[in-house]
Amino acid sequence: MSVTLKDKTSQPIAGVVFPSSATITAALAYMDSHSTPVVVNHVMRSAYFALIIGPKLPPFKDVSASKLVLAIIMHDLGWDPTGELVSTDKRFEVDGANAARDFLRKQDPSFGDADLQLVWDAIALHSSFSIAVHKEPLVGLSCIGIVTDFLGPNNAKVLKLGREVLTPDEWRAVEKVFPYMDLEEGIQQAMCGLCLSKPETTYDNLVGQFGVKYLPGYSLEGKQTIDVIENGLKGLEEFRK
Repeated sequence: MSVTLKDKTSQPIAGVVFPSSATITAALAYMDSHSTPVVVNHVMRSAYFALIIGPKLPPFKDVSASKLVLAIIMHDLGWDPTGELVSTDKRFEVDGANAARDFLRKQDPSFGDADLQLVWDAIALHSSFSIAVHKEPLVGLSCIGIVTDFLGPNNAKVLKLGREVLTPDEWRAVEKVFPYMDLEEGIQQAMCGLCLSKPETTYDNLVGQFGVKYLPGYSLEGKQTIDVIENGLKGLEEFRK
């Protein structure tokens, strides 16, 4: 008999109790049906890391654990391998944010507009750390948890958090339940897939960097934001004639 996500979250991990509600249970199932096993473990580790870190940093100690995990476990729905949640013209972060918002509206009508916006922002900005950490605490802590999945106990130094907020023992406890599998390859496949399927959404952000590094023939030449600005300014000359 296979162990479900609900089973895995039923007992404390690293001293953290995963929040439980009908909406969270439904969100776990929804995320699981629109994610690869590698991504499932990634978002679950990220959620646990945020739950561990939040109480240790004063700006985040009052963040709602339930809303926090809802944002984090659905943050990569824009990588949906079924294609159902993937648009042809939006960044994957926006696809994920839209899918999470639509899901919460249907699943829990009591979820207020302000909270829906927080979840949307947390997902849409999760790959923009330098912006997210200056937003509302839920948005900032979501991003810290997600980025920590790539840094582990080294996160305090890299993210300049000012103190150790994830111990090696805490990291190992989470990784034991939700192992990394081959996260690096999984991310490469997802990002390169976006570069191939909707390249116009990849030029001004992190995704394009994967295309440049791993996809022969993919190029950002003439397509980056600096190119748009410089070409746009040059184009203004025709209106001065």
